[in-house]
Amino acid sequence: MQARFTVPTRGPGLYEITREIADWVTGDGVLTLFVRHTSCSLVIQENADPDVRRDLDAFFARLVPPGDDPSMSWLTHTIEGPDDMPAHIKAALLPVSLSIPVAAGRLALGTWQGIYLFEHRTAPHRREIAAHLAH
Repeated sequence: MQARFTVPTRGPGLYEITREIADWVTGDGVLTLFVRHTSCSLVIQENADPDVRRDLDAFFARLVPPGDDPSMSWLTHTIEGPDDMPAHIKAALLPVSLSIPVAAGRLALGTWQGIYLFEHRTAPHRREIAAHLAH
């Protein structure tokens, strides 16, 4: 069983998609999610305290600052703006696919876990995620 999900983003941050995915799965199997872009990621993270998302955002912004930051003067891929190459670096550090067990039509996530698209670009985008559920 396969599907595609579209996630509209408004700029950098973690966008929870757990509910949309959970509503789609059925039966028992393994769900694979794959984001079809090179400047965002997929992560499983805590979905109870929004401070976790803010802290992750802040950490990655410090780890990989925008291309116009003096510490990033070594970048050569700059034609698409100061957020593009840093977004590619973040996507290279974080997963672009996830595998999640499904049992009795439910994602086998922990109590505080949620599925997120992690947007790394500053402009709004429409991100596409391919889903495959193997029964």
